Amino acid sequence: MKSHHLPLVYSLVLAALLPSLVCAQAVPIEGYLVDSSGRFVGSATPGQCWHTAEWTPALAQAPCDPVAKVAAAVTPKPAFEPNALPASGAAPVAAVAAAPPPMKTAFSADALFAFDQSSLKPEGTQMLDDLVAQLQVSNYDQVMVTGDADRIGSAVYNQKLSERRAQTVQAYLLKKDVAATKISTSGQGESNPVTTHQDCADKKGAPLIACLQPDRRVDVEMQGTKAATATP
Repeated sequence: MKSHHLPLVYSLVLAALLPSLVCAQAVPIEGYLVDSSGRFVGSATPGQCWHTAEWTPALAQAPCDPVAKVAAAVTPKPAFEPNALPASGAAPVAAVAAAPPPMKTAFSADALFAFDQSSLKPEGTQMLDDLVAQLQVSNYDQVMVTGDADRIGSAVYNQKLSERRAQTVQAYLLKKDVAATKISTSGQGESNPVTTHQDCADKKGAPLIACLQPDRRVDVEMQGTKAATATP
């Protein structure tokens, strides 16, 4: 008689468990069966909780399964620590900003002056006015005016001519309110030509003067030039 009651007992036990299993699905924990209270179904002993078909070791949760410890990520130490003091204990040296490159403008002496002269032509003043306009919208530390001459005539004469032309340009800039303390002049005479002797070797008179035109010039170089900051 007892054997006839056993299936009924097992059926009753399973029937009692079914509501719990149905409710367990309402609060899922990935890889595990849980009851309606969110507790694992099964024993709290490691390995005795009920897994779903999706369970993998990566989903392991305590206290059901051993949880692998994840090593803390180690941030590599930089080879150079910007704020670290040198071994000597001296304070770090602040980086020095690179100075802006100089701005250089080359004027043809023939455009500024008549041949063998150091007085400005009208068109020469217009060219210098354009230079002044550029200076007015810039901050600069120094303006260097350098005169150059061709090789026609003596070296001494050409040296003096190049100096006079540089001084003429300086005087014009001063008249336009460029600070005198920021302007310097020099003359190089015929010592720094653009042409070579071979370029004009077979020429004389007017053709030679025209050939040597690149050597007659005035260079204006502005050191530390940068755009001026607008004043509020």
